[in-house]
Amino acid sequence: MTRSRLRIGSSTNLPTIRSFGELDQFLGGSREDAESQSISDGMRQLAERVERIVATLRTTQQRTVVAPLLVDLLTVLRGHRNQVVHLGMPWRGLYEYGGYLQALTNCRVLVGQWLLDGGPRSASLVLTPEDFELVAWRTLAEGMLLIDMYEQWVASEIDAESGLADLQEPQVERAIRWWRKLRL
Repeated sequence: MTRSRLRIGSSTNLPTIRSFGELDQFLGGSREDAESQSISDGMRQLAERVERIVATLRTTQQRTVVAPLLVDLLTVLRGHRNQVVHLGMPWRGLYEYGGYLQALTNCRVLVGQWLLDGGPRSASLVLTPEDFELVAWRTLAEGMLLIDMYEQWVASEIDAESGLADLQEPQVERAIRWWRKLRL
C-alpha cells in the first residue's frame, strides 16, 4: 500500500503542515504527472499570494494597500479553479475533488465579500489576518488532500500493473477465464 507524503502528527494522527514553507515543500515534491505538477504549481501561486496578504494584514488593514493584493488573489483563484475544473477523469473520481472545488469557490466568495464590506469609500477593510489565514489554510488543505490522494491512487495503479506483469502467462490466462465466468 502506498503511503502518504503528508507528515502525520503523533498525538493527533492527522496530517501536519504548520507553515507556508512546509506547504511549499509538499507541493514542490508533487511530480506524478503533468496535471499533478500543474495543480501543485497553481497552489504554490495561491500560497505565495496568501503569505503576502497575511504579512500585509499584520501591518495594515488600509483598503488602498490590501485591496489590490486581494484582487490579485481573486484573479489567481479564478485561473486555478478553471485549471482544476479541466482535470482528467482520474482526478474527478476522487472524493476530494469536489471538496477542493467547493473550497476554491468559498474562498473566492469570501474574498469578494471582504472587498465589499464597509463599502468602497471605507478607508480600511474589515478583515483580520487570522480570519484570512483560516480561510486560506482551509482552501489549501483541501488541495493538498486532493494531490496526496491522487498520487496514492497513481502509485497503487502502477503497483497493480507491475503485479500483473509479474504473473506468468498461464496465470494470466487463468485469471482472464475466471473473470469471464464472473461476467456471465
